[in-house]
Amino acid sequence: MTSIAQDHSKLGFIGIGAMGLRIAGRLLEQGFPLTAFDRNPDKANALIESGGTVARSIAELASGADVVLSCLANDEAVHSVYTGPQGVLEYIRRGSLIIEMSTVSPETSRELYRLGSAHGVSVLDVPVSGSTPAAEQGSLTLLCGGDEDSFHAAKAIFTAIGRQYFYLGPSGSGNTMKLVVNTLLGVGMQAIAEAIVLGEKGGLDRQRLFDVLSKTAVIAPAHVGKLTKAQEYDYRPEFAVGLMNKDFRLILETAAAVRAPMPTAAAAFPINNAEFADHPDYDFCAVIDRMEDLANVNSGRQRFPREILSPTKLR
Repeated sequence: MTSIAQDHSKLGFIGIGAMGLRIAGRLLEQGFPLTAFDRNPDKANALIESGGTVARSIAELASGADVVLSCLANDEAVHSVYTGPQGVLEYIRRGSLIIEMSTVSPETSRELYRLGSAHGVSVLDVPVSGSTPAAEQGSLTLLCGGDEDSFHAAKAIFTAIGRQYFYLGPSGSGNTMKLVVNTLLGVGMQAIAEAIVLGEKGGLDRQRLFDVLSKTAVIAPAHVGKLTKAQEYDYRPEFAVGLMNKDFRLILETAAAVRAPMPTAAAAFPINNAEFADHPDYDFCAVIDRMEDLANVNSGRQRFPREILSPTKLR
């Protein structure tokens, strides 16, 4: 496959949400010509100031792009965008490349790969590890499954948006690895929440507890920033609890399909689910808030108002 480069490759980007907006913005900053589409035109229009153009339909975008990228909410959205009667695969040119960046079931990735191959199109599943600040800074970690030649051809795109990128193997491998990563992210956050409540109930000062915990070797880098947010009761979403909730479901469904026992993940999921039901706009680190409620500590604290927490306020 011909290598992708800024001077001869037209990109189309579908799904201009919190992550998509920032990833597409980075690609424009790095000199890639990019056309965007979102079912909410106002979201796509936000890229015009950065030099992007806006497609009126998926058909218009897919028919004019050498590479179609997407960052979508769930498996249903991926199926709709790619395989529906007005989907990408009906209009994309043979020899083009699809870089699908959503966190979805590995089986969804494999199905899209099979359908793409039937249309003469290479499909990579490239979910990302990192939240909105990493997307803005171009420091995401990219996890890729699919044809290795296509992976190498797309390195200019990966370099533009990621600090590191890895080829994991055949189609579905990228999303399998993403579920592995997010198992540690979600279960780790629950363990931290429980540890914090243990300290508070044991009489430790909350601020000192957070300060010291964040400096220990047992807190992963991805969780350090979450401790800082939770310490200030700041649950504005960088990685929303609803997304972690969706990932927990994918993790447990995939584990059941491959017969991998995951008792710890199964135990952590209900707490995440309860927080999602009450505060869908909070960051996933709000399981700390949930555990503090269950332990009846810090009941008099002030939360951020819902209008501040709205994801639209972050754009």
